[in-house]
Amino acid sequence: MAVEKILIDTNAYASFKRGDMTAVELIRHSHFIGINTIVLGELLSGFAVGNRESSNKQELETFLKSPRVKILAVDHETAGHYADIYRELRQKGKPIPTNDLWIAATAVQYNLAVFTYDEHFKAVNEIRTGNRLIDFITH
Repeated sequence: MAVEKILIDTNAYASFKRGDMTAVELIRHSHFIGINTIVLGELLSGFAVGNRESSNKQELETFLKSPRVKILAVDHETAGHYADIYRELRQKGKPIPTNDLWIAATAVQYNLAVFTYDEHFKAVNEIRTGNRLIDFITH
């Protein structure tokens, strides 16, 4: 079974860490899991205000060390995709949160599907989204 390369959203990582079996199954079968620096910032800031900061950071570091996981930095090319997506969504009258624009731009840049529980990503024509393994199986 071939599974698309994915970019993981913050809520998807949280679902995976809570042991949600649907998320665990998708992560288990994914051969490439991208995580951009925006999602890392969201995770670390959430950890900073929680009561398990140290253990959450340690678990994240273990996740990031997997050979299947790649940290993707936001750069000049990402910014260009951000602007294109922003314009597209503004014309449609369907804005999405700023951090999610960066996630969508990263997905476009690296040709990744977005593993998320946020429905608003579906407004971005250039990306595929989902939150179940079947959403990411290539045909």
